[in-house]
Amino acid sequence: MLVDIGFWVLGILAVASAVLVFVVDSMARATYALALSFVAVGLALLLMQQNYVGVVTVLMMVMEMAVMAVYMVMYMGMNPALMPMSMVHDKRAALAVSVAAFVVLGAGALLVPWPVRRGVPSPDVTAALGESLMGKQMLVMVVVSPVMVATIVGGIVLASGRTRYDRFGDDLDVRTPRDPERGGVGR
Repeated sequence: MLVDIGFWVLGILAVASAVLVFVVDSMARATYALALSFVAVGLALLLMQQNYVGVVTVLMMVMEMAVMAVYMVMYMGMNPALMPMSMVHDKRAALAVSVAAFVVLGAGALLVPWPVRRGVPSPDVTAALGESLMGKQMLVMVVVSPVMVATIVGGIVLASGRTRYDRFGDDLDVRTPRDPERGGVGR
């Protein structure tokens, strides 16, 4: 009974925070709402005894959204949480495509003849799922993942020779940027 209530609460939270992605008026708030939605989905997966997929969903989405928020602050040069914007463009077309996709997917789920199970499920469903998803490459992925993150961070550090701190000072208190050549928005 408690698991059922938790599942429905997490489901409602996941849908509500997914809707917030399109309601809030900034990229940072949309990022955090999307992270909350995926965390709720991951926790619902944990309640369904899908431990591997649930933990991977939570870890992957929290890290992805954290990196996205850091990049927004780093490259936009201001606090993106304070910059109002719309996350929906061409609302009529987006609504039409969304409704059409929902109808097609719903019809497919209801009208397609589902296969009948053959055999019995594995005694440890989580281990079987992990093995079928990753196979023998699990150790490789565990080693490659930190190397990929280090490569991304190193590439960004090497590519951005001048940052907003170089242009506006350590405390960001310089009124006009110290650019080698004048130009840009604040001429």
